[in-house]
Amino acid sequence: MTDRLAIGPMTAADADAVLRIFGEGIATGNATLDGVVPDWPQWDAAHRAECRIVARLGGEVVGWTALSDYSSREVYRGVAWESVYVAAAARGRGIGGALLSGLIPLTERRGIWTLVAGIERENEASLRLHHRAGFRRIGVQERVGRDPDGRWRDVVLLERRSEIAGR
Repeated sequence: MTDRLAIGPMTAADADAVLRIFGEGIATGNATLDGVVPDWPQWDAAHRAECRIVARLGGEVVGWTALSDYSSREVYRGVAWESVYVAAAARGRGIGGALLSGLIPLTERRGIWTLVAGIERENEASLRLHHRAGFRRIGVQERVGRDPDGRWRDVVLLERRSEIAGR
């Protein structure tokens, strides 16, 4: 990998890399409560098509961010769940921040006024990343879900409100 970072739209050609990076997140034990990497059609159906971004180093996908619907109800059309994942070999290099810096203006242009993130309490790096990107802690859901090992996990809820969209 080279040090030249490029942020751009995710395409279907990125599917294998996106799923591999998600699997690396699962392997940490703190990035998601999911225990199995979905196939591409499942992942694709669960994430909004208009706000998917990848980070590339030397042409290789090393991170991604995407949105999921907060709710199917019309009253929440401007609210979305945000996910960001960085390849294990590329962590600690500012890639997550670059991804969120690319995502936020894109979401605002799409009329999304609130981004929500649910982060496992132990994932301190992701909590710091989101705080730097303007997210604020709104609470903790204690013992809200079980991880693949059957342990109850706490999830910290964060949100970022746009100063532009939804006004």
